[in-house]
Amino acid sequence: MDIKHKKVLVFGTGISGMAAVKLLQQTEADITLYDGNANLNKEDIAAKLPIGFKGNILLGEIPENLLKQLDLAILSPGVPTDLEIVNKMRNNQIPIWGEIELAYYFSKGKIAAITGTNGKTTTTTLVGEIMRTYYNSVFVVGNIGVPYTEMVLNTTEDSITVAEMSSFQLETIHKFKPDVSAILNITPDHLNRHHTMEKYIEAKVNISANQDQNDVCVLNYEDNTLREIGKKLKTKVFFFSSLHSLDNGIYLEEDNIYYSVDKNRTYICNIHELNIFGRHSYENVMAAAAIGISLEVPIDCIRKAIINFVAVEHRIEFVTTKNGVTYYNDSKGTNPDASMKAIESMQTPTLLIAGGYDKGSDFDDWVEAFGNKIRYLVLLGQTRDKIAATARRHGFNNIIMAESLLEAVEICAGKANQGDSVLLSPACASWGMFKNYEERGSLFKEYVKNLKN
Repeated sequence: MDIKHKKVLVFGTGISGMAAVKLLQQTEADITLYDGNANLNKEDIAAKLPIGFKGNILLGEIPENLLKQLDLAILSPGVPTDLEIVNKMRNNQIPIWGEIELAYYFSKGKIAAITGTNGKTTTTTLVGEIMRTYYNSVFVVGNIGVPYTEMVLNTTEDSITVAEMSSFQLETIHKFKPDVSAILNITPDHLNRHHTMEKYIEAKVNISANQDQNDVCVLNYEDNTLREIGKKLKTKVFFFSSLHSLDNGIYLEEDNIYYSVDKNRTYICNIHELNIFGRHSYENVMAAAAIGISLEVPIDCIRKAIINFVAVEHRIEFVTTKNGVTYYNDSKGTNPDASMKAIESMQTPTLLIAGGYDKGSDFDDWVEAFGNKIRYLVLLGQTRDKIAATARRHGFNNIIMAESLLEAVEICAGKANQGDSVLLSPACASWGMFKNYEERGSLFKEYVKNLKN
């Protein structure tokens, strides 16, 4: 589709929507910026728009006559694709694109796209570092916080774009075709949005839908779902494994990571050289290395990048030690599986702060992961009663309810013994109490640092 002079509706007035508007202005499209919340202030929205915006701002209901005129709708990732108005657009034969599809329309150079329930941000960041050791023009975009649409006009034929992609973003792609894709793992998440596990898996696997035999898809050999999916893909499949030695792929054996081709292996690094820890972290490293190899980065460059890499903020992030107690910020643990990985990484008795927005998750396996590590569970947010009931059902009763994150931190500080750890790993989204997981994590760090010695 040639977008020039077309009548385009941008659905969503957040960061992605604003970036889409700015990009569409390059095409001289007739733009309507839309939000279903009629209570928003048009002047506040207009103040965020790029200089020279000549389109319209529409709030509330979409008039029928406008629907009949539209050539294209661009949905922000936060807009559910099963809304009545979105279905009405489909019925009117209006093409529906997401941010990723719009950016791809303008994109140049090679693309590495990364998804998965957990580990996306760490892996994407690390892949960006790997690419920068070898390529001059590298862009790290997507769900990581920088809209793809915001950076795409800077790409050239020599560029490498590394994109973190959520299931929400992958629902609305049509022609998007990365040179290398990666699906790190698939466990239940966002079922309040996707409704079924099958639909969630379908969205994740969509990352490889347009790839062919010349492209690569990196998959986790330890994920049974992905192992089966790998048999059906049209792409070259590049497995990584933390538990099995592979004839072809990347694997962890004892404490070493190797790259193997037809059983001929090349040493990459020893895990004790890394600045991140835990099996999930080693899987992220292997996935990133596989992407680097697939994009022809030399092993020496890959080794240098992964050894120098430090954990991303809010993911099992060391905060400080106060009164002999070590504090960790894992605010990015927004689902039970991610939080389980953080719990498994703890090496000392731990007081766990959890709870938040309910995404439809269950917490049975999460509680089972406590083992003998968790001394107290301090709960807050919408899910606290649901989590408490699950914990008690599994025989865990050291539960304290908190009204705020500050109170939770103070409770933990009062209950912790010297040598203990306090871990914020909510297993839930931040919405309702915080703007996002970043704000939650930043406040946690602030509250911890303000504790008296």
